[in-house]
Amino acid sequence: MRYIITRPCLQEGSLRLLKYLDATFPESGPAQFVDDRGREHAVQVDRAAGRVWGLRDLYHGGNLGVNDVLLITPLAPARYQIEAIVKPHAAPPVPPRAGDKTPEARRVVVTATPHVREVRLEQPRPTPARETPQPEATPAVRAPLTPAAPTTESRAPLTPAPSTPPAAEAPAPARPEPRAPSRSAPLPATLDGQLTELARLTGYRLSFPNPGVARLVAELGEHGYTVKLALTGDGLRSPAWREEADYALQVTGEAERPQGTPRLTREALAALLEHARLAPLSPIDLRGYWQAGNLDLESAASISELVGAHLAQRGAFSFVLLTLAAQPAHSIVNTRRLAERLGSGVNIAELRSILETLTRAPFLALTPLPGGQYLLRADVRDLLADLAEYADGVRRRVRTPENADKPGVLA
Repeated sequence: MRYIITRPCLQEGSLRLLKYLDATFPESGPAQFVDDRGREHAVQVDRAAGRVWGLRDLYHGGNLGVNDVLLITPLAPARYQIEAIVKPHAAPPVPPRAGDKTPEARRVVVTATPHVREVRLEQPRPTPARETPQPEATPAVRAPLTPAAPTTESRAPLTPAPSTPPAAEAPAPARPEPRAPSRSAPLPATLDGQLTELARLTGYRLSFPNPGVARLVAELGEHGYTVKLALTGDGLRSPAWREEADYALQVTGEAERPQGTPRLTREALAALLEHARLAPLSPIDLRGYWQAGNLDLESAASISELVGAHLAQRGAFSFVLLTLAAQPAHSIVNTRRLAERLGSGVNIAELRSILETLTRAPFLALTPLPGGQYLLRADVRDLLADLAEYADGVRRRVRTPENADKPGVLA
């Protein structure tokens, strides 16, 4: 059984009895934890309080922290094997090279599972200044948050000029293998096309207030924000660059290191589009990366963990359905026996979450019974056929929104 250590756990020297741990700790009373060094720790199971007490020495001796993991394995009644997994800490910051004004920002990792949402922001870069100083003594212009109307129809496709010789740029990253079917057309060749595709896949509203400046607006109410991107050196000197935005980045090559302005590399943008085609990404998922201020290939690699988590959850759901397909309709599903058949492919917490989902609409595949059992209401093949028919009926009733030919782009 996998348990994520929280701050209250460390402060109290305890472990919270979450619902999925009910079967692991069925009774209150004294118990023994045996750690991976063979040391025994006397603990007290308190089901009324929903806690296991007496873990302070185990946490301290293992130098455990928030988000580290305990693997709990029952050995005998009131006796458990405990294995600690310490998550890797961020590497020490690399000293800035000569001429660099700010250190490289570390990657941001966001992992979502049915039970845990973990966010790690390593060495975030402060939010960039709202204005870029200009040589002339022209007062900064504060435009409204809503960007001006774009001029994409009258602009030629834009390919930004690098600020360093092209030979210094790193090659584009290799695409992941094997690659899932794409959710869109092949990667656009121009920067305009890439940004348009990113806006469509992730839900931003894209505009070009200036030929050298793009704006990505996440229209999410109190969760909304704006990103402005300098596509060229001229864009950095334009009045549009001085307009208000939450985050400001310069589009560069991977090998370029602009001073004083966070960057989005073209190679990272290409990789980000690949990730967005494989699994849904939203402005909420990406906000930490804009805030970290250095969205390069290293950051794009950590975004792949989000995609991997999504695909893993979808794979676990499919694994459970395919295993249930071996049972006839109107038969009893025993959670413990089903977990044994699934093996290590799906942990018990994920399994319980999936089974609970299958009891609700639109699935209605299972009926909960006492003792951790379920009634399989229909053959899984028939269930999937009914779901496909239901989805197709809803799809036919969905109205096509206006300007659907230009999703994510402000007209």
